[in-house]
Amino acid sequence: MKIGIDQIGMATPAFYLDLIELAQARGDEPEKYTIGIGQDQQAVAPSSQDIVTLGASAANFLSATDREQIGLIVVGTETGIDASKASALYIHDLLELSPWCRALEIKEACYGGTAALMMARDFIAAHPQQKALVIAADIARYGLASGGEVTQGAGAVAMLVSTSPRLLALQDDSVVKSGSIMDFWRPQYTDLALAKGKYSTEQYLAFFQATWTRYQVETGLDLNDFAALCFHLPYTKMGLKALRTALPAVDEAKQAALKAHFEASCQYSRRIGNLYTGSLYLGLLSMLELDGHLQAGDRIGLFSYGSGAVGEFFSAELQPGFEQQLHAVAHQHLLDSRQRLAVAEYEAVFTDKVPYGPKDYQANSKYFAGPFVLTGVTDQERQYQRL
Repeated sequence: MKIGIDQIGMATPAFYLDLIELAQARGDEPEKYTIGIGQDQQAVAPSSQDIVTLGASAANFLSATDREQIGLIVVGTETGIDASKASALYIHDLLELSPWCRALEIKEACYGGTAALMMARDFIAAHPQQKALVIAADIARYGLASGGEVTQGAGAVAMLVSTSPRLLALQDDSVVKSGSIMDFWRPQYTDLALAKGKYSTEQYLAFFQATWTRYQVETGLDLNDFAALCFHLPYTKMGLKALRTALPAVDEAKQAALKAHFEASCQYSRRIGNLYTGSLYLGLLSMLELDGHLQAGDRIGLFSYGSGAVGEFFSAELQPGFEQQLHAVAHQHLLDSRQRLAVAEYEAVFTDKVPYGPKDYQANSKYFAGPFVLTGVTDQERQYQRL
């Protein structure tokens, strides 16, 4: 029985920042951002957009039949909106899913989306007549003029998991490594992440090398068995560093092909930025929609990493007719139709946020956009609205 991703979609706020302008405002050389980090634009989320509105928007591919058949909705995020109630329940309501459905939220830094996907796969194995909705949604925030500012971003990726998937069949070959380290974390009292940048990069690469090496031993597969590799992309240069550690094992022609596929996987991330739990899957979507050289039967390797830390390497196989399940034109329109914010306006939007406290809050309607918005907080209850 094949189980995998039947459909996939994405969402990002209707506003963005040009990173060349940010570099100039911060007194940095633009190439430091566009080449050294590998980012061109950055999604900017006003307070009216959160993981609920973005997650629900990313699942706009659902049909009425899908909504009735979904028996599990699970959100992977590290941008939770409540310490008790799962964001999945808000999304369940906005999407008008069947009430006969499990709804929960899962957390482990940027690995949460993969944890949700694997949970969905196991759920479908036990309930093959049902479907599962996986949402990886986050808003990456490090602070104005901080070292991590250039690697911020916002958005969501939604995936419908089922038997007989029309897009990708997940293979039962995962290798997972866990270890308690402090390379990146976010205390309860703040929405800004704390990170040890150099150390986190070292751990990302070490976890990739460890899981990839063990994967080859356990499966008997090597790099020649893969058409492409996708990586968690907190910024696009990070994934390239990991890919380069594996390339010496294959000839120059194979290296060139893998680099070309990787470049295609970076395009959406270069324009949106860091999605934390959604970054790996944004890269996968970018490659599938923009590459043009993949074909049914190709094996794609995926490396997921979440600081703290958990790393997982697994693979998926492209299914016949997978191209028909993609929405490249709509996603390009989504990106191209966004409004560019000047640096000063971006800074104002960044600082206008839902407070950590009991006071009521009203979001600025100037930035209401998309199918769903958070209008504000009243008596400590979040208020959502369909536009």
